[in-house]
Amino acid sequence: MQYRNGQRLPPEALGVAARLSVNPRARRLSIRIDGRAGEAVLIAPSERKLGEVVAFARTKTDWILDRLAQRQPGTPIVPGAVLPLFDRPTRLVAVPGAGAARLSEDADGPVILSGGEGEAFARRVENLFKRIARDTLQARTDVHLKTLGPKAGRGPVKISIADPKSRWGSCSPHNRTIRYSWRVIMAPHAVVDYLAAHEVAHLVHADHSPAYWSVVHDLIGDHRPYRRWLKDNGAALQAVGR
Repeated sequence: MQYRNGQRLPPEALGVAARLSVNPRARRLSIRIDGRAGEAVLIAPSERKLGEVVAFARTKTDWILDRLAQRQPGTPIVPGAVLPLFDRPTRLVAVPGAGAARLSEDADGPVILSGGEGEAFARRVENLFKRIARDTLQARTDVHLKTLGPKAGRGPVKISIADPKSRWGSCSPHNRTIRYSWRVIMAPHAVVDYLAAHEVAHLVHADHSPAYWSVVHDLIGDHRPYRRWLKDNGAALQAVGR
Protein backbone atom coordinates (compact mmCIF):
# COMPACT_ATOMS: atom_id res chain seq x y z
CA MET A 1 0.00 0.00 0.00
CA GLN A 2 1.26 3.49 -0.86
CA TYR A 3 1.14 5.82 2.13
CA ARG A 4 1.23 9.60 2.01
CA ASN A 5 1.79 12.47 4.41
CA GLY A 6 -1.40 13.52 6.22
CA GLN A 7 -3.26 10.33 5.35
CA ARG A 8 -5.75 8.99 7.91
CA LEU A 9 -5.73 5.23 8.09
CA PRO A 10 -9.00 3.31 7.87
CA PRO A 11 -10.13 1.91 11.26
CA GLU A 12 -9.39 -1.65 10.26
CA ALA A 13 -5.72 -0.85 9.56
CA LEU A 14 -4.69 -0.58 13.21
CA GLY A 15 -7.91 -0.85 15.18
CA VAL A 16 -7.40 2.76 16.34
CA ALA A 17 -7.75 6.19 14.77
CA ALA A 18 -4.39 7.14 13.26
CA ARG A 19 -2.89 9.78 11.01
CA LEU A 20 0.42 9.71 9.12
CA SER A 21 2.85 12.60 9.41
CA VAL A 22 6.22 13.28 7.77
CA ASN A 23 8.68 15.35 9.81
CA PRO A 24 12.04 15.75 8.04
CA ARG A 25 13.63 16.72 11.37
CA ALA A 26 12.60 13.45 13.02
CA ARG A 27 15.55 11.19 13.75
CA ARG A 28 13.49 8.02 14.21
CA LEU A 29 10.03 6.54 13.83
CA SER A 30 7.69 7.66 16.60
CA ILE A 31 4.07 7.74 17.73
CA ARG A 32 2.39 10.75 19.33
CA ILE A 33 -1.09 10.88 20.84
CA ASP A 34 -3.21 13.82 19.69
CA GLY A 35 -5.59 14.14 22.61
CA ARG A 36 -7.63 16.85 20.95
CA ALA A 37 -8.35 14.81 17.82
CA GLY A 38 -8.50 11.50 19.70
CA GLU A 39 -6.03 9.80 17.38
CA ALA A 40 -2.48 8.53 17.15
CA VAL A 41 -0.05 10.42 14.94
CA LEU A 42 2.51 8.14 13.28
CA ILE A 43 5.64 10.14 12.51
CA ALA A 44 8.38 9.25 10.02
CA PRO A 45 11.33 11.29 8.72
CA SER A 46 10.29 10.77 5.08
CA GLU A 47 7.32 9.56 3.06
CA ARG A 48 9.13 6.38 2.03
CA LYS A 49 9.40 5.47 5.73
CA LEU A 50 5.65 5.73 6.35
CA GLY A 51 5.14 2.01 5.74
CA GLU A 52 7.72 1.28 8.41
CA VAL A 53 6.02 3.51 10.99
CA VAL A 54 2.68 1.81 10.25
CA ALA A 55 4.31 -1.57 10.87
CA PHE A 56 5.86 -0.20 14.07
CA ALA A 57 2.46 1.09 15.23
CA ARG A 58 0.94 -2.38 14.76
CA THR A 59 3.27 -3.59 17.52
CA LYS A 60 2.12 -0.76 19.80
CA THR A 61 -1.67 -0.92 19.50
CA ASP A 62 -2.19 -1.79 23.18
CA TRP A 63 -0.07 1.18 24.20
CA ILE A 64 -1.93 3.48 21.79
CA LEU A 65 -5.33 2.34 23.05
CA ASP A 66 -4.22 2.85 26.65
CA ARG A 67 -2.96 6.38 25.95
CA LEU A 68 -6.11 7.31 24.04
CA ALA A 69 -8.24 6.04 26.93
CA GLN A 70 -6.29 8.26 29.32
CA ARG A 71 -6.60 11.44 27.28
CA GLN A 72 -7.76 14.46 29.19
CA PRO A 73 -11.46 15.39 29.00
CA GLY A 74 -12.26 18.92 27.88
CA THR A 75 -12.27 21.73 30.45
CA PRO A 76 -14.86 24.38 29.54
CA ILE A 77 -14.13 28.08 29.96
CA VAL A 78 -17.21 29.08 31.95
CA PRO A 79 -17.95 31.21 35.00
CA GLY A 80 -16.96 29.35 38.15
CA ALA A 81 -14.22 27.35 36.46
CA VAL A 82 -10.67 27.44 37.80
CA LEU A 83 -7.85 27.60 35.27
CA PRO A 84 -4.11 27.72 35.90
CA LEU A 85 -2.30 30.93 35.01
CA PHE A 86 1.44 30.43 35.40
CA ASP A 87 0.39 27.36 37.40
CA ARG A 88 -1.65 29.43 39.87
CA PRO A 89 -5.34 28.44 40.22
CA THR A 90 -7.29 31.37 38.77
CA ARG A 91 -11.06 31.65 39.17
CA LEU A 92 -13.29 32.81 36.31
CA VAL A 93 -16.03 35.22 37.36
CA ALA A 94 -18.78 36.69 35.18
CA VAL A 95 -19.53 40.38 35.57
CA PRO A 96 -22.43 42.37 34.05
CA GLY A 97 -22.01 43.81 30.59
CA ALA A 98 -19.82 42.86 27.66
CA GLY A 99 -16.47 44.16 28.88
CA ALA A 100 -13.17 42.49 28.05
CA ALA A 101 -11.73 40.00 30.51
CA ARG A 102 -9.27 41.42 33.02
CA LEU A 103 -6.99 39.90 35.61
CA SER A 104 -7.47 40.88 39.24
CA GLU A 105 -6.81 39.45 42.67
CA ASP A 106 -8.82 39.14 45.86
CA ALA A 107 -8.32 37.56 49.24
CA ASP A 108 -8.63 34.09 47.72
CA GLY A 109 -6.04 34.63 44.97
CA PRO A 110 -6.04 35.57 41.28
CA VAL A 111 -9.37 36.01 39.52
CA ILE A 112 -10.38 36.80 35.95
CA LEU A 113 -13.42 39.05 35.63
CA SER A 114 -15.18 39.03 32.27
CA GLY A 115 -18.36 40.15 30.65
CA GLY A 116 -20.26 38.23 28.03
CA GLU A 117 -22.25 35.02 28.13
CA GLY A 118 -21.62 31.55 26.75
CA GLU A 119 -19.15 31.56 23.86
CA ALA A 120 -18.63 35.30 24.24
CA PHE A 121 -17.44 34.82 27.82
CA ALA A 122 -15.05 32.04 26.79
CA ARG A 123 -13.71 34.10 23.88
CA ARG A 124 -12.98 37.09 26.11
CA VAL A 125 -11.11 34.93 28.62
CA GLU A 126 -9.11 33.25 25.86
CA ASN A 127 -8.24 36.63 24.36
CA LEU A 128 -6.89 37.75 27.74
CA PHE A 129 -4.72 34.63 27.94
CA LYS A 130 -3.42 35.36 24.44
CA ARG A 131 -2.54 38.94 25.37
CA ILE A 132 -0.67 37.78 28.46
CA ALA A 133 1.05 35.09 26.38
CA ARG A 134 2.22 37.62 23.79
CA ASP A 135 3.62 40.04 26.38
CA THR A 136 5.32 37.29 28.40
CA LEU A 137 6.79 35.34 25.50
CA GLN A 138 7.94 38.47 23.70
CA ALA A 139 9.82 39.54 26.83
CA ARG A 140 11.47 36.13 27.34
CA THR A 141 12.29 35.83 23.63
CA ASP A 142 14.04 39.21 23.77
CA VAL A 143 16.03 38.16 26.84
CA HIS A 144 17.30 34.98 25.20
CA LEU A 145 18.08 36.77 21.92
CA LYS A 146 20.15 39.30 23.84
CA THR A 147 21.99 36.49 25.64
CA LEU A 148 22.89 34.73 22.39
CA GLY A 149 23.84 37.92 20.59
CA PRO A 150 25.26 37.46 17.05
CA LYS A 151 25.01 33.66 17.32
CA ALA A 152 21.25 33.99 16.83
CA GLY A 153 21.72 35.92 13.60
CA ARG A 154 20.87 39.49 12.78
CA GLY A 155 17.60 41.27 12.26
CA PRO A 156 14.35 41.34 14.23
CA VAL A 157 12.47 38.21 15.19
CA LYS A 158 8.71 38.27 14.73
CA ILE A 159 6.63 36.26 17.16
CA SER A 160 2.99 35.22 16.86
CA ILE A 161 0.54 33.60 19.25
CA ALA A 162 -1.61 30.75 17.97
CA ASP A 163 -3.40 27.60 19.10
CA PRO A 164 -1.75 24.64 17.36
CA LYS A 165 -3.18 21.21 18.02
CA SER A 166 -0.25 19.84 19.98
CA ARG A 167 2.99 21.76 19.42
CA TRP A 168 4.00 24.37 21.97
CA GLY A 169 6.07 26.38 19.56
CA SER A 170 7.83 26.44 16.23
CA CYS A 171 10.65 28.46 14.74
CA SER A 172 11.40 29.31 11.09
CA PRO A 173 15.03 30.46 11.05
CA HIS A 174 14.93 31.42 7.36
CA ASN A 175 12.39 34.19 7.94
CA ARG A 176 13.12 34.67 11.66
CA THR A 177 9.65 33.97 12.94
CA ILE A 178 8.61 32.14 16.09
CA ARG A 179 5.11 30.85 16.74
CA TYR A 180 3.97 30.04 20.29
CA SER A 181 0.90 28.33 21.72
CA TRP A 182 -0.92 30.66 24.10
CA ARG A 183 -1.69 27.66 26.31
CA VAL A 184 1.84 27.44 27.67
CA ILE A 185 1.19 30.37 30.03
CA MET A 186 -0.92 28.00 32.10
CA ALA A 187 2.38 26.26 32.94
CA PRO A 188 4.87 27.49 35.57
CA HIS A 189 7.02 30.51 34.68
CA ALA A 190 10.12 28.32 34.35
CA VAL A 191 8.40 26.14 31.73
CA VAL A 192 7.30 29.22 29.77
CA ASP A 193 10.89 30.45 29.83
CA TYR A 194 12.12 27.05 28.66
CA LEU A 195 9.80 27.21 25.65
CA ALA A 196 11.13 30.63 24.68
CA ALA A 197 14.72 29.37 25.03
CA HIS A 198 13.84 26.23 23.02
CA GLU A 199 12.55 28.22 20.06
CA VAL A 200 15.22 30.93 20.15
CA ALA A 201 17.92 28.23 20.15
CA HIS A 202 16.58 27.05 16.79
CA LEU A 203 17.89 30.30 15.31
CA VAL A 204 21.35 28.85 16.00
CA HIS A 205 20.64 25.20 15.13
CA ALA A 206 17.51 24.22 13.19
CA ASP A 207 17.70 20.59 14.36
CA HIS A 208 17.63 18.86 17.76
CA SER A 209 21.27 17.83 17.68
CA PRO A 210 23.53 17.75 20.78
CA ALA A 211 24.86 21.14 19.67
CA TYR A 212 21.31 22.51 19.72
CA TRP A 213 20.59 21.20 23.23
CA SER A 214 23.89 22.69 24.35
CA VAL A 215 22.59 26.12 23.34
CA VAL A 216 19.37 25.54 25.30
CA HIS A 217 21.46 24.48 28.32
CA ASP A 218 23.53 27.64 28.06
CA LEU A 219 20.32 29.70 28.19
CA ILE A 220 18.44 28.03 31.04
CA GLY A 221 20.55 25.23 32.49
CA ASP A 222 19.08 21.73 32.83
CA HIS A 223 16.04 21.74 30.54
CA ARG A 224 14.91 18.19 31.27
CA PRO A 225 12.53 19.01 34.16
CA TYR A 226 10.64 21.49 31.97
CA ARG A 227 10.35 19.05 29.07
CA ARG A 228 9.08 16.44 31.53
CA TRP A 229 6.53 18.89 32.96
CA LEU A 230 5.07 19.53 29.52
CA LYS A 231 4.99 15.83 28.73
CA ASP A 232 3.20 15.02 32.00
CA ASN A 233 0.81 17.99 32.09
CA GLY A 234 0.48 19.19 28.52
CA ALA A 235 -2.69 17.23 27.76
CA ALA A 236 -4.56 19.05 30.54
CA LEU A 237 -3.58 22.42 29.10
CA GLN A 238 -4.58 21.35 25.59
CA ALA A 239 -7.99 20.29 26.95
CA VAL A 240 -8.93 23.77 28.23
CA GLY A 241 -11.84 25.13 26.24
CA ARG A 242 -12.39 21.87 24.34
